Amino acid sequence: MRIVLLTGAGMSAESGIPTFRDALTGLWARFDPQRLATPSAFREDPALVWGWYRWRAARVRQARPNAGHDGIAALETLGHAVTVITQNVDDLHERAGSSRVLHLHGRLLSSRCSDCGARTVPDPIVAAPLPTDDGAREEPPACAHCDGGRLRPDVVWFGEALPDDAWNAAQEAIAACDLLLVVGTSGLVHPAAALPAIALLRGSPVVEINPDATGLSTQADAAWRLPASRGIQRLIALLRGSPRADARELLAKRPS
Repeated sequence: MRIVLLTGAGMSAESGIPTFRDALTGLWARFDPQRLATPSAFREDPALVWGWYRWRAARVRQARPNAGHDGIAALETLGHAVTVITQNVDDLHERAGSSRVLHLHGRLLSSRCSDCGARTVPDPIVAAPLPTDDGAREEPPACAHCDGGRLRPDVVWFGEALPDDAWNAAQEAIAACDLLLVVGTSGLVHPAAALPAIALLRGSPVVEINPDATGLSTQADAAWRLPASRGIQRLIALLRGSPRADARELLAKRPS
């Protein structure tokens, strides 16, 4: 079966990674994270923005994949063709063992020059010493490949376009899938929120895994009110109980 998963912040919340809706601490407590994640914020105060992303990168490196990440990787061992489309900027899907991961919003543990796009190895965004728990302002390193450029996090900031390669590959994967699972995402961030419509228009089954109702809930073929890890384990139980069933037959069954 060709299974596609669209994952959001709820996928990594069980690993202790804070979302944009969580209160910030330390130096960052007085800042709105959505104001820090913009090109204009980087232009106005690059040390503040670079320091915040260095702090976030350190927290991601300390986190570990949870049972949901492990379960998604295990789907491949059951013989399914699995594509993960993630709105998250962490690397927990890869660390769990998923082999095909499309990052719509970039990668937190990477940086690139804000002018020429060049990268530095080893990447300074994860360089020692790691930031303290409270974080600190840090001047972003100068680019070694051009005159005047500064390194910035390799993520998509508010107001920036998604990377074409990841976006096009995501649309193609959903258009060809037998089953789409939308896991731990509020469905509020566009254009990613529009992706499930591709499967719905093609008649492919869509399952939402989320403790809370979203705008997708009434359109999905099934809405499992579960956290990400439990929802993925439920899917695995269904697949193991009926390995030859197609997606719609599968959704009509209960886990064995």
